[in-house]
Amino acid sequence: MGALYEKDHSAQIIEALDSPKKHVVVQYAPSITVTLAEEIGLPAGTDVNGILNAALRKIGFDAVFDSSFSADLTIMEEATELINRISNGGKLPMITSCCPAWVKYAEEFAPDMIDNLSSCKSPQQMMGSMINNYYAEMKDINPADIYSVAIMPCTAKKFEAQREEMTSQGITDVDAVLTTREFSQFLNKFGIDIKSLDPEDADSPLGKRSTAGKIFGASGGVMEAAVRTAHKMITGKPIKERKIDAIRGFDDIKTTQLQVGDLNIGIAVVNGLGNVDTLLNEIRNGRDDIQFIEVMACPGGCINGGGQPIALNTDNIKKRMASLYTIDDTEEIRTSYENPDIINIYNNYLEEPGGKKSHHLLHTHYMERDVM
Repeated sequence: MGALYEKDHSAQIIEALDSPKKHVVVQYAPSITVTLAEEIGLPAGTDVNGILNAALRKIGFDAVFDSSFSADLTIMEEATELINRISNGGKLPMITSCCPAWVKYAEEFAPDMIDNLSSCKSPQQMMGSMINNYYAEMKDINPADIYSVAIMPCTAKKFEAQREEMTSQGITDVDAVLTTREFSQFLNKFGIDIKSLDPEDADSPLGKRSTAGKIFGASGGVMEAAVRTAHKMITGKPIKERKIDAIRGFDDIKTTQLQVGDLNIGIAVVNGLGNVDTLLNEIRNGRDDIQFIEVMACPGGCINGGGQPIALNTDNIKKRMASLYTIDDTEEIRTSYENPDIINIYNNYLEEPGGKKSHHLLHTHYMERDVM
């Protein structure tokens, strides 16, 4: 499985930080801010978003970006793709592609499902692409001089960053990946007491997020975020009930039917890679009431990723998940299409979700791979 692939990139990152020729930027996944706490002696589930931004600047990164922004970007593209597939007779059910361990599994063990995968890059890779293109253009920086780092919950993110499809004109979307545990050790090398820092915001133009982007870190969160935006795109109106309790939690496979305008859309969430073949076999055998599936390789989602702090009991994982949903309950911008940085990037650069430029920069393809 891709999630077992691991190589520490710390030395290369330090070398880049020490190089006056490199503009070194960093992004962090939605789940990181509620899991890092356990590595730095804070209670499980504590959200350390603000002090994480401060610590990354203190280390010396030239720009600090929140991948929850690119999770919002993923949702804009993914919701558009889903609607297009449903409306135009495309391949259904569409299956999420943001979990690289699942994508690698599909390529190796379920190649008949490759066409069902969303063509959207993951938030990590979308952010990398926007850094090398939109951000580089805004700041008048040669993309070849940018060194792009990602702090991620999952060791499979390292494999994803090195996929040949994630390189354009010899420049990779993401140069190096640290897991949460690796980042904790990385932080120690700089002697930074993160708990003593004052909170700071992430950098624009790739730093603002909605809570929909934030709940990507929990099993069911990608689906819930996508439904909120798809509902608006289909009906022109905000969804009345943003919470979809039927797909939250830790059940192996969660399904429900949603009425969105004139469409009845069946959705499913697979919680853990060990459960995916059950649902895939049902689809192979003719099940046709599901149009959209989220698959997360790790039970609970990215909050329980292979690079996260080792949870000695399920209570800590539940606290991480609860923290994400508390953020969703307490902040004001809860849908991806309301994120002001998302509005700006489409108005000023990408033009429209699913458009020619978006497809070139934010989408990818997959291939059958030999089992490694």
